[in-house]
Amino acid sequence: MAALLWGQSLVANADLPDFTPLVEEASPAVVNISTRQKVPERAMAGQPGLPDLEGLPPMFREFFERSIPQAPRRPERQREAQSLGSGFIISPDGYIMTNNHVVADADEIIVRLSDRSELEAKLVGADPRSDVALLKVDGKNLPTVRLGKSEDLKVGEWVLAIGSPFGFDHSVTAGIVSAKGRSLPSDSYVPFIQTDVAINPGNSGGPLFNLEGEVVGINSQIFTRSGGFMGLSFAIPIDVAMQVADQLKAGGKVTRGWLGVVIQEVNKDLAESFGLDKPAGALVAQVMEGGPADKGGLQVGDVILALNGEPIIMSADLPHLVGGLKPGEKAVLDVVRDGSRKKLDVTIGTLPEEGQELTASGEAVERSNNRLGVTVVELTAEQKKGLDLKGGVVVKEVLDGPAAMIGLRPGDVITHLNNQAIDSTSTFNKVAQDLPKNRSVSMRVLRQGRASFITFKLAE
Repeated sequence: MAALLWGQSLVANADLPDFTPLVEEASPAVVNISTRQKVPERAMAGQPGLPDLEGLPPMFREFFERSIPQAPRRPERQREAQSLGSGFIISPDGYIMTNNHVVADADEIIVRLSDRSELEAKLVGADPRSDVALLKVDGKNLPTVRLGKSEDLKVGEWVLAIGSPFGFDHSVTAGIVSAKGRSLPSDSYVPFIQTDVAINPGNSGGPLFNLEGEVVGINSQIFTRSGGFMGLSFAIPIDVAMQVADQLKAGGKVTRGWLGVVIQEVNKDLAESFGLDKPAGALVAQVMEGGPADKGGLQVGDVILALNGEPIIMSADLPHLVGGLKPGEKAVLDVVRDGSRKKLDVTIGTLPEEGQELTASGEAVERSNNRLGVTVVELTAEQKKGLDLKGGVVVKEVLDGPAAMIGLRPGDVITHLNNQAIDSTSTFNKVAQDLPKNRSVSMRVLRQGRASFITFKLAE
């Protein structure tokens, strides 16, 4: 009996894959990525980066003097390089794929190759929505990975990850594909590959291989309650990642399709009330006025069951299917309305860029992503008429930063910045991004019908 069991064990072991050829072939193209980031001291009164008290009008000076403590100036610090993640080389001339969160806000990106040599990398472009970033180093005849097709993956097949968990370069872990097409709450535009491959901090941005030695995903996230691996790892499908990388390489940004609806899940009770046989599809809870869905005839209460023939099983299936379409492309929606099925033809729009939001009318308004720390939106026609203005932007939100320190409030209207007229949010953001450092800058603000100029300085 013991001999029989021993023989069965040998047969079982003989069926397990041998990963050594794969690791030997692929490891040279896997890199460690670290960054350096300048961390300025929190701005204090009397330092560059704070407004000039003498330049403040009375309505702002009281706020400033009450809110900002006096403190001696301290020099700017620079954080030391630290191992943050992994990446992999996709071309002999030095293009590298990784996660956006690995290199976000970095002032300097260092790539360490398998031979321990280090190269400084340039950020070609990054896409926060998919968490994909494309880097470039100067190199020739660099080792590269082979790219596969993530759509060909099957649940249950073996996969392998190579990365730098906790800074341990070229660590190898293996497992199986647990599920495909997973949608996570914070990532609507990626149908993740779920695996049980051990992924830990530092693996982010590293490749996920199939048994053919082809990259089928980028390891991106884990589900954890302890901070460590718990058996649930998520990878960005390489098909999705390469679509993003191609757009980043061509233009530095990613354009996605947009439908202009707010959707929710269809549960059993909702399915019954809408005359569905089972819970499925995406229930339209809101249609953006003037958006693609509105123009295509979609209505609140419609249940979207398919897009171009692709079934919508869960509501989360819809965003990444729409996002994969090109703006201007025609799409056919299968919907249920009042218990009857019908088809709607819709022309896909352009998803607002990261840093923009939508008004109730479906119009995109740009959120300021600049050193002032303020969100601004366009003035409406009524506001311009009531204030007798031809241009300007209105403050919607004040975040931490110089804007808060000079006392800006939601509802303030900014008409001039650094002696330049502000006619739109895009003009405001461009001028704000190009503001000089350590020199007085003026801003004209209109509050409750009264205009005042403020001066302030930005730190080095």
